[in-house]
Amino acid sequence: MIRKECKLDIDATPDAVWAVLGRYMHIDEFAPAVTSVDALTDGTDGIGSRRRCHFENGTSVVEEVTSWQARHGYGVRLSEMDAMPLHEASAALVLEPLPGNGTRVIWGMDYRVKYGPLGWLLGQTLMKMMMGKVLDANLNGLAEKLRRDVVSTS
Repeated sequence: MIRKECKLDIDATPDAVWAVLGRYMHIDEFAPAVTSVDALTDGTDGIGSRRRCHFENGTSVVEEVTSWQARHGYGVRLSEMDAMPLHEASAALVLEPLPGNGTRVIWGMDYRVKYGPLGWLLGQTLMKMMMGKVLDANLNGLAEKLRRDVVSTS
């Protein structure tokens, strides 16, 4: 498996960050490439919750929660990713409290690329760079949403 991890320190409490991230079916509110989400399960968000994320390029992927720790993070397994050159993929979000009511958000992605050794090389270079851009955009979108939410409640 290849791993790409991005981090961002956000000027918001872990509870404020979780108030956004914990709304699992609403990632489209801050992830720029996600245009809409279909909830594939009903009930409270947590282990077993499934969503289909639709992207601006017309593709989609299903994500299922595999671990869930309220106010600390969660992990997902990706499936139905035919448009991507991946055999398997998973992601994890972790919240770490920082001094002064800030939060470090760590978003990691583990994936295995199709096409044998050539795929591995592609995964270590171009795919890792692309994953980094997506994860950074998601983290910056999260920070921006939190800033907007603070302004709208002030």
